[in-house]
Amino acid sequence: MTQQYPVLWPMPTRWADNDHYGHVNNVTYYSYFDTAVNAWLMAATGTDIRELPALGVVAQTSCRFHGSVSFPDLLQVGIRVARLGNSSITYDLAIFRETEGEPELAATGSFTHVYVNEETRKPVPIPDVIRAAAATIVAAELPA
Repeated sequence: MTQQYPVLWPMPTRWADNDHYGHVNNVTYYSYFDTAVNAWLMAATGTDIRELPALGVVAQTSCRFHGSVSFPDLLQVGIRVARLGNSSITYDLAIFRETEGEPELAATGSFTHVYVNEETRKPVPIPDVIRAAAATIVAAELPA
């Protein structure tokens, strides 16, 4: 299943990620999504995205859990673009736990960035550097 995601971003778990039940707390998965998408954007664009005139704010996110992860698991966050709009990008995401065999699917989700003007917070077009990077991983254009 990892082959369905053109980007696999490494994500180690941390000691603090585990909750009282001994597994990574559900809210932490959203942090993994946010970190992976923004780290990939910085790497893919060669730009510190915090310095762009348009900010990508999270307008919507979801997560479906398929398995449990725990510290010290090593994870990979699969990233692909489900929709590339004028002012928003929706990412399809998956979290895989590294194993000796095939990586195990732990969660799937989505994450929508809406680009807004830094001062007015009104939607603006996606910055060209972001659009160019995102266009390389649009799911509809990827081989099946």
